[in-house]
Amino acid sequence: MKKTLLLALSLTAAALSAQAQAPAAKAGQTAGPAITFEESKYDFGSVVQGGTVDHTFKFKNTGTAPLIISNIGVSCGCTTPEWTKDPVAPGKTGTISAHFNSTGKMGMQNKVLTIESNATAGAATVSLVGEVKDPTVASNAAPAMKVEASGGASVRPEAKKVKEKAGDTKVKAKVK
Repeated sequence: MKKTLLLALSLTAAALSAQAQAPAAKAGQTAGPAITFEESKYDFGSVVQGGTVDHTFKFKNTGTAPLIISNIGVSCGCTTPEWTKDPVAPGKTGTISAHFNSTGKMGMQNKVLTIESNATAGAATVSLVGEVKDPTVASNAAPAMKVEASGGASVRPEAKKVKEKAGDTKVKAKVK
C-alpha cells in the first residue's frame, strides 16, 4: 500500500513539475511550434502549356516554440519549392514559394506541397490548382498578344500597337 501511494505521489509530482517547466500557451496558441497558413490552396485559373505559375504561401507560427521547416516534398518534379530556412519565432511569419512549370502537363492540375517541420500537429500541406490548356487551342481562340501589365489595366485587341498608362500600371501590347 505504501509503495502504491509513493508511486502515485511521485508520478503526480513529476507531472506537475513538467507542466510548470513548459511555457504557458496563450489563448489561441498551441503549446510547441505550430504552422498556420493564410491560405492552403491557390487557384491559378488557367495557363497555356509551357507557361509557369509562381505563388508565395504565407504562414505564421501560432505556437509557443520556434518553428523549423526541415523539408518540403512535392507531388511532381514540375513544382519547385523555396522556404524560410531560419527558425520562425512564435508570433512571427515566414513564406513558402512554389514555382510550377506546366511543360508536358495538360488539363486540371493539383500540385501538393507537403511541409515537414517540427510542428506539434505534424506535416502540413498546401496546393496549387488550376488548368493547363493546349497552346494550339489557346492560340486559335484569340489573337496572340504580348502583354506586359500589372494591376487591372485592359488591352484593346483591335489596335495594332497599344500603350496605356493607368495610374502606376503600364501596358504594352502588340497584336499579331
